[in-house]
Amino acid sequence: MPHADQADHARTPDHAANTAAAPGPLGADELRALDAHWRAANYLSAGQIYLMANPLLTVPLRPEHVKPRLLGHWGTSPGLNLVHTHLNRVIKARALDALCVWGPGHGGPAVVANSWLDGTYSETYPDVPRDEAGMARLFRQFSFPGGIPSHVAPETPGSIHEGGELGYSLTHAYGAAFDNPELLVACVVGDGEAETGPLAASWHATKFLDPVHDGAVLPVLHLNGYKIANPAVLARIPQDELDALLRGYGHEPLHVTGDDPAAVHQALAAAMDHALDRIAAIQRRARTEGATERPRWPMIVLRTPKGWTGPREVDGQPVEGTWRAHQVPLPGVRDNAGHLRQLQDWLSSYRPEELFDAEGRPRPEVLACVPEGPRRLGASPHANGGLLLRELPLPPLERFAVEVDKRGGALHEPTRVLGGLLEAVMEATAERRDFRVVGADETASNRLEALYEATGKAWQGELLGTDEHLARDGRVMEVLSEHLCQGWLEGYLLTGRHGLFSSYEAFAHIVDSMVNQHIKWLRTARRLPWRRPVASLNYLLTSHVWRQDHNGFSHQDPGFVDHVLNKSPEVVRVYLPPDANTLLAVADHVLRSRDYVNVVVAGKQPSFDWLTLDEARAHCARGAGAWAWAGTEDGSRDPDVVLACAGDVPTQETLAAADLLRRQLPELAVRVVNVVDMARLLTPEEHPHGMPDPEYDALFTRDKPVVFAYHGYPWLIHRLGYRRAGHENLHVRGYKEEGTTTTPFDMVVRNDLDRFRLVMDVVDRVPGLGVRAVALRQEMADARTRHHAWIREYGTDLPEVADWTWSG
Repeated sequence: MPHADQADHARTPDHAANTAAAPGPLGADELRALDAHWRAANYLSAGQIYLMANPLLTVPLRPEHVKPRLLGHWGTSPGLNLVHTHLNRVIKARALDALCVWGPGHGGPAVVANSWLDGTYSETYPDVPRDEAGMARLFRQFSFPGGIPSHVAPETPGSIHEGGELGYSLTHAYGAAFDNPELLVACVVGDGEAETGPLAASWHATKFLDPVHDGAVLPVLHLNGYKIANPAVLARIPQDELDALLRGYGHEPLHVTGDDPAAVHQALAAAMDHALDRIAAIQRRARTEGATERPRWPMIVLRTPKGWTGPREVDGQPVEGTWRAHQVPLPGVRDNAGHLRQLQDWLSSYRPEELFDAEGRPRPEVLACVPEGPRRLGASPHANGGLLLRELPLPPLERFAVEVDKRGGALHEPTRVLGGLLEAVMEATAERRDFRVVGADETASNRLEALYEATGKAWQGELLGTDEHLARDGRVMEVLSEHLCQGWLEGYLLTGRHGLFSSYEAFAHIVDSMVNQHIKWLRTARRLPWRRPVASLNYLLTSHVWRQDHNGFSHQDPGFVDHVLNKSPEVVRVYLPPDANTLLAVADHVLRSRDYVNVVVAGKQPSFDWLTLDEARAHCARGAGAWAWAGTEDGSRDPDVVLACAGDVPTQETLAAADLLRRQLPELAVRVVNVVDMARLLTPEEHPHGMPDPEYDALFTRDKPVVFAYHGYPWLIHRLGYRRAGHENLHVRGYKEEGTTTTPFDMVVRNDLDRFRLVMDVVDRVPGLGVRAVALRQEMADARTRHHAWIREYGTDLPEVADWTWSG
């Protein structure tokens, strides 16, 4: 019986395709060229995982040629290389504008290898040329300190998708296709990510893709059988069951299965030709013949072995076609002579001397299928969306601003006012079609229905007479999946367009992980000079915690702000405008911004108007400021107390408290500070918007009590301001997980954010005031008691609260 090392060595095969005439659309020469490209990409992928020297195997491999830490993922790479090779063929043959979203992000070495082969990697990074020295650098830098990540990352030319977290590739692909009528977006869906909820919902995107105004998405479901340690669900169900599932989603599945390279090349070429012919026919019928029925879009189901063309066995254990091929098939190359020989044979099986010349440049046959210029997948301008981005035509805010003749003298629904601005933007982009609003079935609920004056809701499904505002060419996107909304908008923005995500505040948490990935993408992209800035991802969080009194506790959570402010400060921004005009000013700013994630929290219920448009613009530019008209300072002395606020309801309660103090304690010097930009509470060292200490001290004082009424969880304010000199004087009121179905004012009472509680806090915290104002404190406590009794008898808020207006 041979030694295990010898046996494994013998089982490393030569996987070159039999390029004799095989049935299919490819002639012998084209088949040979495609196979050469695929072998070259596989060689480069494996080389990135293993080698740090000797890239062309000009001498036998030695341990010092191998990286000391073997990182990366081989299992999915051969399949991705196969798809990339065949996409090259059809793009070149049909002169297509194309983009590919690579769902199995662990296939980073494959996408990097292909961009090096087509030349875009060397154009992007001139220090990695297409020669032996460049190949050595390409290999060494992969998953190496100071190098590049193992995933398909922002550093990878041609990518718009970070695949480290699975489930979002297909929704990104559809986002890229919307309003890109000449674009083909291929999307490789890994069988592992196909098990995720977001990906499962993404198949429904066909019901929103307009064949007239949108591009096409060609999904390639790659079933290689295994995840990191377990079988993949869709790879283990019978093909007829899988076929029925995908047809039920609205697709025409084309199945390609095998492990013989020549046969698979022919079958995949035939499937791609059929799919692209079908897509062209769908678009022609819709665009020139007026067809309106929802089409059945083609897709490809590709079944190939995991780790195909790699070692079949290692140490007597099967590898190719199993979960053991997922990462590094030969883990002990530096220490195990048998593994080193097996690696030598594996890499040699691709016959690199046929693929690269003596200087390490790809031979002409390898590049015969590669398209030229911007049609190369690595060079697509759609994958660097800032190259295509145009300024958004924002109208003058004066057209939409509310008049403020008397502060607090009128009520408006801020998001309804914003809806007018968004409708005008939608109208102004009607021809160029580069602005969309997404949301989970809540556009009208969030008071943005003015949008329907300019466009309808995208819908390709059945239409009934009772439907309203549905349109096949609509640019408002509603679906009850926040994951789809997020993914669509990300794909749309990263390919050079603009948009807004409107959500109930509590349910923005559903995309916590997705926004985290997008923030990481933006942070990295901002540091790459070749990545051009893209439009910011803008959230409008409304139906917020303080006005979810009708839906109750399940709809009450203001923590998305906390989540976002934990992320990279160069990328994230959070705004809490207190009224309609400040919301307009903030919206104008965020819609013009680039490379940020902006979170705007604003109410949809009627709220008081505090600032004129000019005042709102100035206040938003400052980010935080004293409202002299609201306080009782006369400039002759320091304030006795600072009443600070952030958010619309906290601002109203703060002003109501200031009003009570003005009438009850006229001798008390009260300063009212409103914060719109939450990052202003940080220092400049912690955030670009941070407020320098002298400015902060002048606004909040160094030694006076600060009673801060905040929209969300109170500890966020403490975290943002903990380094400030006066932090020990800071007392924050906010949401503390006390919620139910109740009256609006009872929500703030339950969480001790009400005006009466704020007055009590002032009495408790201003030195010497507790004794002098004991009667006022008792009156405030009694008012809270009366409130509890009143709402239980009448079901409404106290008249003195419900009918309150600003008297200043």
